[in-house]
Amino acid sequence: MVHQYKLGGYNIVLDICSGSVHAVDDIAYDIIALYEQKDRASVLAEIKEKYADSNQVSEQDIAECYDQVTALKESGQLFAEDTFEPMAGKLKEKTAGVVKALCLHIAHTCNLNCSYCFASQGKYHGDRAIMSFEVGKRALDFLIENSGSRRNLEVDFFGGEPLMNFDVVKQLVAYARSVEKQHNKNFRFTLTTNGMLIDDDVIDFANREMSNVVLSLDGRKEIHDRFRVDYSGKGSFDTIVPKFQKLVNARGGKNYYMRGTFTHANPDFLKDIQTMLDLGFTELSMEPVVCAPGDPSELTEADLPIVLDQYEKLAFLMRQRDKEGRPFTFYHYMIDLNDGPCIYKRISGCGSGTEYMAVTPWGDLYPCHQFVGEEAYKLGDIWTGVTNKCAQDEFASCNVYARPECRDCWAKLYCSGGCAANALHSTGSVKGVYEYGCKLFRKRMECAIMVAVARAFEDA
Repeated sequence: MVHQYKLGGYNIVLDICSGSVHAVDDIAYDIIALYEQKDRASVLAEIKEKYADSNQVSEQDIAECYDQVTALKESGQLFAEDTFEPMAGKLKEKTAGVVKALCLHIAHTCNLNCSYCFASQGKYHGDRAIMSFEVGKRALDFLIENSGSRRNLEVDFFGGEPLMNFDVVKQLVAYARSVEKQHNKNFRFTLTTNGMLIDDDVIDFANREMSNVVLSLDGRKEIHDRFRVDYSGKGSFDTIVPKFQKLVNARGGKNYYMRGTFTHANPDFLKDIQTMLDLGFTELSMEPVVCAPGDPSELTEADLPIVLDQYEKLAFLMRQRDKEGRPFTFYHYMIDLNDGPCIYKRISGCGSGTEYMAVTPWGDLYPCHQFVGEEAYKLGDIWTGVTNKCAQDEFASCNVYARPECRDCWAKLYCSGGCAANALHSTGSVKGVYEYGCKLFRKRMECAIMVAVARAFEDA
């Protein structure tokens, strides 16, 4: 399978099954488009006619280019066959019963009242609650007990707003540090926060113990304060921005993400990214809203061309700032064309429900944070382990080949089948396909690969 597109002055050809990425000239681009449809003589004749007015392209040039395309095919770098389906599920079979990461819902409560919150202002369609140290300690023990020989373990302190239960966060980190050497484990912690309760104690602790911090900021003040308000309706922008700046500066500008959400109110989200850059933040993420169908924040079909255009303009902005020596990172454009994930990971997809789980304040296990409150997908609890084997098996069988819609999609080995939660909420099945999200993902990948290609040329 081959995917071709033009962006940023580059003719890009992706050979999906070999993973090869080619940046080619116009003649090669056109030959590749015709290569599997017509024989050699027909292709050469058509290309010759197309470039008849060019004094710099000879028949010999065209023939040599065709032969180079043939050489790439013979070496397995173009038109490679898809031989991966028999491998689908093998990685999850191999790692069955091994848990590597937990999302600890340290607080099912929040000090903000964001209308688009998928977690119902942190309550997850249930009651407000905070996790006790005893429950959190048992969750960490559960992770150790079920991690097999895996050494590096990941824990995300999540909410609601986890800083509303900060003392327990500190106690749990101290406990993990006290037992990790005994069990030959290394804990890596992440904190996700809206920033309202950040103070010097939080900054010192986060910069000492957190491998990453995720900071919620939606960009422009008027956009941020439209949604991210307290219970009196007051926007939080002016409160959190100085706190975020202080925390990020104390971290040396590394190992954090400024995470925004764009909605129907701001499909022109590049303005929000520019605001983040103007505030001094360079590790950025802007995510499309996750909300119920019909919600006023929901992205519409009319928003789609705007959003796709914003992704392209974002890629061009990244290139411009690269040239100016002011680079920044955008989470969805992070792609490693040389040493990316192995093919088993690329076809098996998300580890939710198998190697990654969410833990509620009272110790229930769910496949991930977006499933919390979906009782049909409650897996068990941290004391008895996974008891809902049927639900877990459903997640274990999720892979890119389990979705018929993915088979002919050029992006399948980049998205690995997509998000199970988005699929469930849009189609009613974790093996469904959230088509709107697919359109966004495909554009993001085209832009990300273009940026990577351009940087590769500069490095060379």
